[in-house]
Amino acid sequence: MPKNVVISIDAMGGDHAPAIVIAGVQLLAKNITDGSLRFILHGDAGLIEPLLADNPDAARLSELRHTDTWVAMTDKPSQAIRRARGSSMWNAIDAVKSGEANACVSAGNTGALMVLSKVLLHMAPNAHRPVIAASWPTLRGSSVVLDVGANIECAASQLVEFAIMGEAFFTALHDQPSPSIGLLNVGTEDLKGNDVVRQADALIRSADMGLNYKGFIEGDGISFGAVDVVVTDGFTGNVALKTAEGTAKLTAEFLRQCMKKSPLTMLGALLAKSGFRELKSRLDPRKFNGGVFLGLGGVVVKSHGGTDGYGFSNALKVALNMSRSDYAARIAGNLEKLAKVLEKPEKAQAKKEGVSV
Repeated sequence: MPKNVVISIDAMGGDHAPAIVIAGVQLLAKNITDGSLRFILHGDAGLIEPLLADNPDAARLSELRHTDTWVAMTDKPSQAIRRARGSSMWNAIDAVKSGEANACVSAGNTGALMVLSKVLLHMAPNAHRPVIAASWPTLRGSSVVLDVGANIECAASQLVEFAIMGEAFFTALHDQPSPSIGLLNVGTEDLKGNDVVRQADALIRSADMGLNYKGFIEGDGISFGAVDVVVTDGFTGNVALKTAEGTAKLTAEFLRQCMKKSPLTMLGALLAKSGFRELKSRLDPRKFNGGVFLGLGGVVVKSHGGTDGYGFSNALKVALNMSRSDYAARIAGNLEKLAKVLEKPEKAQAKKEGVSV
């Protein structure tokens, strides 16, 4: 695990870049005095240099590399591939590929970032698809949910890969050696769910990978913190994520309306102001900003495109924790075990058909 970490940043990615990027770097940099962290900023020097002049801690720890091209938030992945070479996003990822940086962070176009990361960094050994992992607030603190949008349809073996990567990701963020894992399902009974989920359940149980697997959990178990790592396909995970975000906003609006309904409720709101402030803080999405593309041959963190400096600083912290962890080594052994388990049925079938393997 590296003592000194270098984070490569797409300084032009996001709805409000580069201002929020530099603000985020400043928030993290002001607490770093031992030289253990550096940043490489890729973007338009004419826009970034004045921001660095106003943020001396960010300037102290950052190296600026100019490029006058960047991937737009509206670009399709196919467009990004054709014209992304030399852009701020491409250069930020390429610094990880060359080994110059330990991780890349971007608030830019999600599809483009996913495609370019896979093109430049390739997949980790025995991993087949990148998966997006996101932190989720719960009654017990936070959990990790994956996939939340990268893979709409998944085979059972891919869900098991997600479990392996999610376990290592949670450990990297929270320094917990044996986080609990659950498969999201429509019920906790063994017979519930579709064939893919039930096959994934059987595969995890038989693969002997030392995972702290708890079986199926239902949707309400995510927010209640039933397990530390929730595994599902990207379609279901994205719907769950957007539903939770919408429910949180709806609850906040209902609460606001109720508190303004009469003088008595307004007085109650005033008396409970500190409690509401704590509630707002606990549900602040900026605290959980920073989804990671797991399964790649390098660390890439995706910040929400509409976040502010505080949110971007938390995405940088995710990159820092990942860089200082043994994530890659942790998943390598279990992915290799899974690959061997998956080979056995293929060899048995080939032997039955008289084909050498």
